[in-house]
Amino acid sequence: MDAQVDSSSRTPQRGVPTRPIRKRLAHDVPLWIDPSRARYFITVCCKRRGKNQLAIPDPGYAVLETITYRHAKGIWYSHLALLMPDHAHLIVSFPQTEKRTQTIVSKWKERTAKSFRIEWQRDFFEHRLRKEESFREKADYILANPVRAGLVEKAEDWPYVIIAEPW
Repeated sequence: MDAQVDSSSRTPQRGVPTRPIRKRLAHDVPLWIDPSRARYFITVCCKRRGKNQLAIPDPGYAVLETITYRHAKGIWYSHLALLMPDHAHLIVSFPQTEKRTQTIVSKWKERTAKSFRIEWQRDFFEHRLRKEESFREKADYILANPVRAGLVEKAEDWPYVIIAEPW
């Protein structure tokens, strides 16, 4: 898909090519999808990448507790959540269909930012998982992340993770 250039918004400089402007994509669930049954792979990054803000006891366990709290209250169903030093991965469902995914995740980011002084990037990555195999692939990717980063030798040794029962 080619990016479109909005020629009215930028003035090209002599010898400098005009870069395409990215359009923001809607994050709304299509009407034929039951939002309460959809599962999402979400990544939320800290503003300063490369600095360990999350994978330390304080605030790491407290951040995981906020995820568990929202799970218990039915705000979201957290199938899997894992904190890395500078980002968090979640696979979640949203049983409350009257609220948008964007709003629910943004409120969580706001709360954790204020409570634990975490500086999050403005947006987050979100992808609706369409098939069971996609769910399993993302879960495996998330669980292997600390191993790939050289933080632990075995995935089960990583302490900053929540796995829901039932899966």
